[in-house]
Amino acid sequence: MNSIHLTGALVGVLLATYPSGAAPASPAVAPWKVGTPIVTYWCGPSMTAATAAQMAEGGFNLVWCGEQELDVAQKHGLRGQLTDGLLSPAALDDPAQREKLDALIARVRHHPALYDYFITDEPSTTNFAALGKLVAYLRERDPAHLAYINLFPTYASNDQLGTKGDPVTAYREHLRQYVDIVKPGLISYDHYQFAVEGDRKDYFLNLGLIRRAAQDAGLPFLNIVQAATWDKSMRVPTGDEVRYLDYTSLAYGAQGISYYVYCCAGHTGAVAHADGTVTPLYDTLKTLNREFAAIALQLQPLRSLGVYHAGMFPPGTEPVPADGRFQLDPPVPAMSFTNLQPVKGVLLGYFGLAGKGKKPPTPTYVMVVNLDYQAEVVVGLRGPSRLELFDPATGRWSRASGKRADLRLQRGGGQLVRVRR
Repeated sequence: MNSIHLTGALVGVLLATYPSGAAPASPAVAPWKVGTPIVTYWCGPSMTAATAAQMAEGGFNLVWCGEQELDVAQKHGLRGQLTDGLLSPAALDDPAQREKLDALIARVRHHPALYDYFITDEPSTTNFAALGKLVAYLRERDPAHLAYINLFPTYASNDQLGTKGDPVTAYREHLRQYVDIVKPGLISYDHYQFAVEGDRKDYFLNLGLIRRAAQDAGLPFLNIVQAATWDKSMRVPTGDEVRYLDYTSLAYGAQGISYYVYCCAGHTGAVAHADGTVTPLYDTLKTLNREFAAIALQLQPLRSLGVYHAGMFPPGTEPVPADGRFQLDPPVPAMSFTNLQPVKGVLLGYFGLAGKGKKPPTPTYVMVVNLDYQAEVVVGLRGPSRLELFDPATGRWSRASGKRADLRLQRGGGQLVRVRR
């Protein structure tokens, strides 16, 4: 955790000086950082010892909880996303509510399990000014913890977004205003791709727009992906389909993944049933969640330098450049793509350290993803020099035979590769 822990005596002095808990933030408190890449969920059971143990075993590292449940999260090595009715812009407009909010912050900001404050889901642009005031208020009083807000997907209407224009124009403007007005610490959004009649075509378009907005703002981003059905038009994803969602998110540079849902009334599939028993997806996620966190941690100090597709080209995607430092060998032939069709092909996500001065950054890492969640593939990859392969299970790198490697990729799975150091 990034929280700064004060001694009991110092805490007592602060509370005596500022009884409402509204003491200005100490310059010594470091601002919030992602730390361990985020693996979480949307909608789950109450945070009891049993559910906390289940989530920890499943590889989740951020759980939803109230103030009284932070201790439970801590005992199981979990980080807590705090939910409370006081975490609302309305609390700033009422002196009595603001005093209660200040007291809440004072009580929880030094708790070792606290990771972030949950604010709201899918706000309109019309809400951004009020949300920006609340985010600034929380950041002033507790800069070590994130104020979390989740955004709409590209298929939200203009009325929902609060912006005008075609879907891409309206969504870009929504993101621009969110960053400029709210000034978040992280960009989070959801996009649910798997319908009964087929796969929505704009998954990569949305992922690419979020990636660009996050890069331009210098922020990490989190992708909320589908793990259930809640409507007769949507289907329950398989473990292979969820692997595809996780690995494509990694290739685009995500530092967080969240599943909709863990367990929620009116939803089918999910990670667990209402009685607490787990679904088959839980067993897949026990491995997949740890893989996501391990790979995202390797990519955390790097910058996403390019994302390229080979095979099919759904909206928002582009081919591997002819002069790219990493190439598919042999190349993957181009294939036609239509709406609702599962995407086939291979995805390359280039990463590298930021360049010094005017020198452009050089890709030294590549995330290679099998976009086919229905079949394993063997992909040939060629780099600029000798290569190394990352094993997320052990956290170790191993040497390939040379500057070319044959990668056996699971259905929807991927492989992180780098130039040998």
